[in-house]
Amino acid sequence: MSDSDPDADGDPSVFARVVAPFVDRSVAERLVISVAAIFLSILVGFALVLVSGRIAECSTAAWTMPITGLGFCYNPFEVYVVLFNGALGYPFAVGDPGLFNPGWTPFNLSFGLTLSETTLLIFTGLSVAVAFRAGLFNIGTQGQLVVGALATALTVLALAPLLPAGPVAGLVLIVVGTAAGAVGGGVWGAIPGALKAYADANEVITTIMLNFVAANVAYVLVLEVFRAEGSSVVATRYVPEYAQFPSVLFPPSTDFALIALLVGVAFIGALYYFVEHTSLGYDLRTSGVQAAAAEYGGVNAKLTTVRAMTLSGALGGIGGSVWVLMSEGRWMASVPDLGFDGITVSILAGNNPLGVLPAAFLFGILKGGALEIGFRTDVPTELVAVLRGLIILFVAMPEFFRMIGRYAGVGGAGGASDAGGSGSADPDESAGGDGGEADA
Repeated sequence: MSDSDPDADGDPSVFARVVAPFVDRSVAERLVISVAAIFLSILVGFALVLVSGRIAECSTAAWTMPITGLGFCYNPFEVYVVLFNGALGYPFAVGDPGLFNPGWTPFNLSFGLTLSETTLLIFTGLSVAVAFRAGLFNIGTQGQLVVGALATALTVLALAPLLPAGPVAGLVLIVVGTAAGAVGGGVWGAIPGALKAYADANEVITTIMLNFVAANVAYVLVLEVFRAEGSSVVATRYVPEYAQFPSVLFPPSTDFALIALLVGVAFIGALYYFVEHTSLGYDLRTSGVQAAAAEYGGVNAKLTTVRAMTLSGALGGIGGSVWVLMSEGRWMASVPDLGFDGITVSILAGNNPLGVLPAAFLFGILKGGALEIGFRTDVPTELVAVLRGLIILFVAMPEFFRMIGRYAGVGGAGGASDAGGSGSADPDESAGGDGGEADA
């Protein structure tokens, strides 16, 4: 008897009672839950900052609680103002008569850093989401990003001497370098996909292991073969400046290119169309909802698994390309954990490509605001990380429970499992698709 089945007395199990309220919620209801989760996480974080500020030692209290007169070393109001307002470059005037800062411009350093993080997380979030929609748990986006980033850097460095420097050569190198990253990440994603399809290997285990393989193989290759001469760190040479995404409107120090963000938005639209309105996307979705029924209906489950993991890996590899060509300018061993952050972004988005943009932007705000807190307050960086984690945890957990509940068959129409967490009821899935897709 599964956890979702009624017990001997006919009552649902504890697991079913806890998870069921999250399963069949509309988009509007889930949005309300997410907003409520944000406010709840802020309240819990507020209390945590107060407790930490009371325990810490300081010569002058940063904030005094009204009525009680208790002093605290950290001001929780300042922390959250800096976290959210600072990530945008302080558009709101705090303490001034006006609501908005008249000198604010969107093309500032802080907002650029936030958008840079957002852009990178769009690709890793899409990478995880497309695998989840196919019922696959791709924990290997980080490794696919590392491979894609290295493939991009080496391809651009190899081709740059063959082309005359200039805008045309730069455009060619960016396109070819990004394609190389997609191929590298796609190949690395196809490996666990093939192991899952033809050897029944658990993709969670294989993708996690391949993360370590990718990181260490890339490290050794750069250390022994491709390391820049005279470099004090394990890194390749910088790719030519004209072969990087140009920084337009924003300061170059932000490591952000508006064109890269627009490319990410275009990928969101393209992936949404692919998943929702193509026959291959239909095969992918139905395999994620009910693999046995999809295969009975004529879907090649093994091939779909490989295709889904290849596409997921390619998106992760493109994220690595953007990291090289927009943010870092070279491959280096200290690759940020963008692939693991993409898992959280995908869960926040309900594994829906359209939800990846706001989820990535929220995550970008939290990361950018955390940097501002470190610069402008005395709050320890460890406490800032806890506050950021609280917000992510509170917002992601309802969606996580929904995904697990549908996977376990709790609630839903006929208890259909949805390992992919489609994010909304899909008429095509219950009605067998429309037009030619119904014949699949």
